[in-house]
Amino acid sequence: MSTQFDVVVFGATSFVGQILCRHLFTRHGASGGELSWAMAGRSRSKLERVRGDLGAGAANIPLILANADDETALSTLCAQTRVVISTVGPYALFGSELVRICAETGTDYCDLTGEVQWIRRMIDAHEDTAQKSGARIVHCCGFDSVPSDLGLHFFQTEARKRFGAPSSRVKMRVKAAKGGFSGGTVASLLNVVQEARKDPVLRKQLANPHLLCPPDARKGVRQPNVTFAEYDPDARSWLAPFVMAAINTRVVHRSNAIAGFPYGQDFVYDEAMMTGISSKGRLTAMSVALGMAGFMTASIIPPTRWLLQRFVVPKPGEGPSPAEQASGFFDVRFFGRGGAGDELLMTKVTGDRDPGYGSTGKMLGEAGACLALDIPKDAKGGFWTPSTLLGDAFLQRLQAHAGLRFEVVGQ
Repeated sequence: MSTQFDVVVFGATSFVGQILCRHLFTRHGASGGELSWAMAGRSRSKLERVRGDLGAGAANIPLILANADDETALSTLCAQTRVVISTVGPYALFGSELVRICAETGTDYCDLTGEVQWIRRMIDAHEDTAQKSGARIVHCCGFDSVPSDLGLHFFQTEARKRFGAPSSRVKMRVKAAKGGFSGGTVASLLNVVQEARKDPVLRKQLANPHLLCPPDARKGVRQPNVTFAEYDPDARSWLAPFVMAAINTRVVHRSNAIAGFPYGQDFVYDEAMMTGISSKGRLTAMSVALGMAGFMTASIIPPTRWLLQRFVVPKPGEGPSPAEQASGFFDVRFFGRGGAGDELLMTKVTGDRDPGYGSTGKMLGEAGACLALDIPKDAKGGFWTPSTLLGDAFLQRLQAHAGLRFEVVGQ
């Protein structure tokens, strides 16, 4: 299919969309480079302002007008590009029409969603269509869930080298992170809570760690889940619940399932935050657990939910400042055992920016570029994960251009 652009950023004026566009402009310029790209959104004046903020040379970046519910405009957008990168969320409210059209037209697509209930709906509704059209759909190409999914891919590669086989039990632990939440992320989280509050069937689905696996793999071995303070002897630290675990673990299990269970059908995986080895670490873990439980409870009850939205959480379009993004970082560790001596292997993934925004914008940009430039055109259509479709080519891009590092720490 002949198209004008390799990539179109839909939602270029959103908070993370602006970060993403700056990354693409810094990497590829306005036009004529390795990657041809354009910016899309519903407001020409806002698109022009974002383009102008990029600086000298950005005036040649093409602009496309399209609204999230305009089928004709979205179809026209897809006809012009090989890949759509979408930052328009909450995706459950604004993202479904674009995914449907991409699946029908054979247009490749990636996003940064962590809304697992919506991903499940998209898979169930459009998997067959995408397979027939050849569209490759890749959700979760930001902090949800690239460090987890690609980090585990890297860990198991190293495990095979050292042990001759992948580890059947892997733990991901957030050692450290610094960064803020944007209004868009909070809006997506609150929408998931609201949907679950109204739908008992959805609540049951969300509790299933194999929620995103193919229908014949949506049951599996029991998975651990850190919900309060507990001690991990491998990490040598107290643990607290990690807010993104409910997203990342589902993506990891989908990767294992659609790749033919390379980690085994009995694979066990969980995620948590490290809070330290001392009694202070235990108290911190307890405080984090209680704070998360309190926030979730407050977000369910309408009066306190309104108070949160009105006075506590950032509004859509708000987020960390450029200085805060630049000073942010993340460091996540993977622990697993193998070999005749049940040896411990530890790897880590680090990022050099605020995880949810500065780093996510770069991850998402490299995911779109990888889809457009690195993945064979005859690769099978359908709903993939970052590790199963983009794999090592994406990992290399992340290290070369997105500030991520994948390293072995110890054995």
